[in-house]
Amino acid sequence: MNGETSKPGWFGHPVLSVLLGVSWLALSHSIEPVHLLSALLIGLIVPRLLRPFLADASGLHWPAIPRLVGIVVWDIIVSNVVVAKLVLGPLRDMSPGWIPVALDSDHHRVNALFASIITTTPGTVSAVIDEEQRVIWVHALNCDDAAAMAADMKSRYEAPLLTIFKQNPGSAAV
Repeated sequence: MNGETSKPGWFGHPVLSVLLGVSWLALSHSIEPVHLLSALLIGLIVPRLLRPFLADASGLHWPAIPRLVGIVVWDIIVSNVVVAKLVLGPLRDMSPGWIPVALDSDHHRVNALFASIITTTPGTVSAVIDEEQRVIWVHALNCDDAAAMAADMKSRYEAPLLTIFKQNPGSAAV
């Protein structure tokens, strides 16, 4: 097979297949048989066409994913309230700053998702991933204790990502 890794059957990316099918049904605003058939075909064919561009999803630790999603959604809700209070309150209550967050892995997907989660959470903006120094520089709207904030990000987001991608801290890139 020319050295490429084989993926199981038509469902090498079952989550993507389901998301595409459900998205099609949501966009069509219908569950008529023709739309159900279209959703099924889209869910089967599109991931198959994208196969050369997608990483193998079978190597993920799936049980850890819902927990991480729950943590991220909860943190986004709580952060929105905290940022609203900061922005609507006196400016002297804000203490912006740059936080270095050391990376425990060279795994590109772990680090990219870690940075994406940080940028999604209100009050923080990931500015730079420095791969040579293995650090993400994060700008925080309110940074009273940089070390505690970095440790919190690592335990809440990076540790679960390492588990999901079955990486040990300090592991090499994939």
